[in-house]
Amino acid sequence: MNNKEAVLVYGPSQYPYKFNETHPFHPLRLELTYSLLEELGAVQNQPLIQPSAATKTELELIHDPRFIEAVIAGGEGRLPDSAAEAYGLKTEDTPLFPHMHEAAAHLVGGTLRACDAVLADGYLHAFHLGGGLHHGFRGRASGFCIYNDSSIAIEYMRRKYGVRILYVDTDAHHGDGVQWAFYDDPDVCTLSLHETGRYLFPGTGHVTEKGSGKGYGFSINVPLDAFTEDESFLDVYQSAFTEVADFFKPDIIVTQNGADAHYLDPLSHLHVSMNVYREIPRLAHQLAHTYCGGKWVAVGGGGYDKWRVVPRAWALIWLEMSGQTAFANDHVPQAWIDKWKDKAEETLPTTWTDATIPEIPRRKEITAKNNLTLEKALYHIRTEKQAAQKQGEKHE
Repeated sequence: MNNKEAVLVYGPSQYPYKFNETHPFHPLRLELTYSLLEELGAVQNQPLIQPSAATKTELELIHDPRFIEAVIAGGEGRLPDSAAEAYGLKTEDTPLFPHMHEAAAHLVGGTLRACDAVLADGYLHAFHLGGGLHHGFRGRASGFCIYNDSSIAIEYMRRKYGVRILYVDTDAHHGDGVQWAFYDDPDVCTLSLHETGRYLFPGTGHVTEKGSGKGYGFSINVPLDAFTEDESFLDVYQSAFTEVADFFKPDIIVTQNGADAHYLDPLSHLHVSMNVYREIPRLAHQLAHTYCGGKWVAVGGGGYDKWRVVPRAWALIWLEMSGQTAFANDHVPQAWIDKWKDKAEETLPTTWTDATIPEIPRRKEITAKNNLTLEKALYHIRTEKQAAQKQGEKHE
């Protein structure tokens, strides 16, 4: 394999992105994933980039300078409560912690380095484990996310490289911060598959959110019904991703890979198994080669069963990217289990697939709802394609 095939962006930071020990968005998720890849032998002799902090200039590609100053002040313990509330800080979701600016800027920098690796350094693919904070807004933190590394990376690539970007988000929570940042931009297409906002934060991501102005039609949302299972999820994902990629024809694909649609996740109500997390990067890989000459940047995101789900799901992304999927055909390495079992709050998985998945009695109804939602979400794309085909037939 060409050693420029894929690069992993990962490295422990001096300032970990850690709200507190009990917060679900815990950096141990990253350590467990990298440890699993190490025990597999999947990172030895593979390219590795250490993240570096994004500069204030880079952060200001998306974020208001006053918000950045508030984050700095919050991490130094000098942000008044009234100001913290206005900026979405010091909340249950996004509490203050020491050096929070440095920690968040470090995560943004990792995603920017992944973009440079693909667009400047000759790598086809790059995976930044620590990225995927998709809820942050220009002047407000939201949903565990201080700075929005995905939005910053997209704007960075637009300005520095002049590329058209397809952003695909399979987190259980709608990728709202990224969508709204580029809602009127025809050079950025956002596709989000998520649990319907009727039940789940942030409550957005309806099929009617299609973009505005020149960006109309380039925001695509497929809100899935609660308790969606593997077959329906994958049918929707494969149809939506394939048709949107053909419609938009991107120069590069960015995927946000939250692992919280899994049935064991404590914060969502979707019901998929590890089979979905094997297929998600497989299709992204395929479509990147079909439309972008292989250019694909992946980031992490949500996922709150840190022991049983996230390490396997995220390891599968790197294994797909780097052509090492054979490592995941058998059992999870016993050495990894032995290393973590005494610290784990759950019984660690021994296989790459899930042994038993509870059945959902409303399966047919849920599948029918999801198919209707997909039809609504892709209506403008399918209509345009049909019109073009008819026009072509007239000229034959």
